Amino acid sequence: MNTLQAILSRRSVRAYTGQPVPDELLETVLRAAMAAPSAGNQQPWQFVVITERSLLDAIPAFHPYARMVLQAPVAVLLCGDLSLEKHKDYWVQDCSAAMQNMLLAIHASGLGGVWLGVYPNSERVDGFRKLLDLPEHIVPLGLLPFGYPSEQPPAVDRFNPSRIHTNHW
Repeated sequence: MNTLQAILSRRSVRAYTGQPVPDELLETVLRAAMAAPSAGNQQPWQFVVITERSLLDAIPAFHPYARMVLQAPVAVLLCGDLSLEKHKDYWVQDCSAAMQNMLLAIHASGLGGVWLGVYPNSERVDGFRKLLDLPEHIVPLGLLPFGYPSEQPPAVDRFNPSRIHTNHW
């Protein structure tokens, strides 16, 4: 699959077979994340790989849109590390680029996943802080549960020319 095909055909997948994700594929996904661009090359990201069933099962108690983690064999919590910031507050953009890279790597590998927003919702941030013992300088941005898909949502053409402005509004 080429890059443009991956971008245009990637969809959020919320149902998984339960088949374990091999460590090599997990590493590929994390390598893709760490290849993302970042402001001043600050790379302000940290990743918590969650495979322990009891931890995955606890997440929907504080994240109301995370029920799919009950089927997912793995989830990655992508966090901003404020101690690594060279350019204040750009960690959100940097980590978002890393998240998108993970989504594309997952899709290109024949897996499926979905980006679940965490930051800036304080209930979700606090829930992950407590569940995973996150230090104060670590801010969870998003959770990415993934695995082998048991559904294949069709690609959707979202191109909307009315959202394009040239030279002026």
